[in-house]
Amino acid sequence: MTTTAENPYLTDNFGPVQIETTALDLAVTGAIPAHLDGRYLRNGPNPLGPVDPVTHHWFLGTGMVHGVRLRDGRAEWYRNRFVRSADVARALGEQPRPGAKPHAGWDFPANTNVIEQAGRTFAIVEAGGRPYELTDELETVGSCDFDGTLPGGYTAHPKRDPATGELHAVSYYWGWGNQVQYTVIGPDAKVKRVENIAVTGSPMMHDFSLTENHVVLYDLPCTFDTDPIKDQWPRPFGGLARWMATQSIGKRPTPDVVARFFTKRSLAAGSPSLPYRWDPGYPARVGVMPRAGTASDVRWFDVEPCYVFHPLNAYDDGHRVVLDVVRHPKMFDTKRLGPDEGPATLDRWTVDLTAGKVGEERRSDLAQEFPRVDERVVSRPHRYGYAVGFVGTTAESLIRHDLATGATTTRHFGPGSNVSEFVFVPDSPDSPEDRGTLMGFVHDPAADRSDLVLLDSQTLETVAAVHLPVRVPAGFHGNWAPSA
Repeated sequence: MTTTAENPYLTDNFGPVQIETTALDLAVTGAIPAHLDGRYLRNGPNPLGPVDPVTHHWFLGTGMVHGVRLRDGRAEWYRNRFVRSADVARALGEQPRPGAKPHAGWDFPANTNVIEQAGRTFAIVEAGGRPYELTDELETVGSCDFDGTLPGGYTAHPKRDPATGELHAVSYYWGWGNQVQYTVIGPDAKVKRVENIAVTGSPMMHDFSLTENHVVLYDLPCTFDTDPIKDQWPRPFGGLARWMATQSIGKRPTPDVVARFFTKRSLAAGSPSLPYRWDPGYPARVGVMPRAGTASDVRWFDVEPCYVFHPLNAYDDGHRVVLDVVRHPKMFDTKRLGPDEGPATLDRWTVDLTAGKVGEERRSDLAQEFPRVDERVVSRPHRYGYAVGFVGTTAESLIRHDLATGATTTRHFGPGSNVSEFVFVPDSPDSPEDRGTLMGFVHDPAADRSDLVLLDSQTLETVAAVHLPVRVPAGFHGNWAPSA
């Protein structure tokens, strides 16, 4: 039987913290650039109570958002707060927050990303969960459907068009059959477009790519797994329930009343397993839809079997669409508790819309994840990218890619350090693509606390370190939210 010590996503810096902290006037080494005025925000899974180490998957922990407020060269505060879904609020002895009804009965404390739109802060998650709106100080306002305009769940990875300020997104949910949903949210934080797109089955479509003229979907062989359903029912009903699920999941929409029933049953399991796994019989392909088109205009192109959590960026190049992606050889095949199926590499896929094929090229063999670019070049040509370097499941360095020359620079932070995703903040609105500050959390195992580390984006040398009084566990994604 797996023990806590044998589940790597419950130990070391993956281990959860249970105390919410507010710390003011934080100590700083170095000098925080004076133009940085805003909040660095990051989300991640942090189980609130005991979980079963045999089944606990890293992706299913309670969302906890961490934030640092920078202004006038000072670090004014650090806060960490649980995202208060109804169950989390009750576990903390509080009343559930008001807000939109959960999508299909799934009220999940969003744990994957945190974004800002129209001056509002949202913790977000994928797979059918709705966003949770937060205050500037990270207190939970309530579940959100963007003022009644979001028809279902949302995604963990919207992309902001730097020219329009719109958020483009592709969301997935097992109850939609063989469809995913493309949405566009305007600068007013209201959904202005919805497009349902047919895919092969029910894939885990964690992210997508956006170019100036196209939306790119990744229909890859990590799909909804119906096997756990039979274990949630007494014999002989488990086999029947699983058979019933296979008749609709990935084929046709599941009625809401049925989806709510299965969701309730699944959550009653206490520590449910993640219901997605590698499916070698499922095709691997990318879909390209003109942004001005509809679902009927999507063209599909085969790629070698693999899995992509995160593209670095994408752009149009004449009749070609260039995709820089972090490619995993497979996902959730033999390792079912987290993403640990071999090193992920930085690859370039070039979709030739005229020839109807995809060229695949390795850009870096370094094991890496959590790729980011300057947000001003999202969907446009880029030269530079930044990613976290890995040894096994340990995030231990930061990598800077110059994709024009092929050069890489790696910054290590000391023995045992654990590195979070770093985000890029330009020095000014019109500064060059690589002239800015990189910021992210780094855990110091000797002191058992974390710093918000600010780096020069060209040299990866430390500009400043904001010293937090607590540890920030390994987590997922975040963003810089500048003051209005």
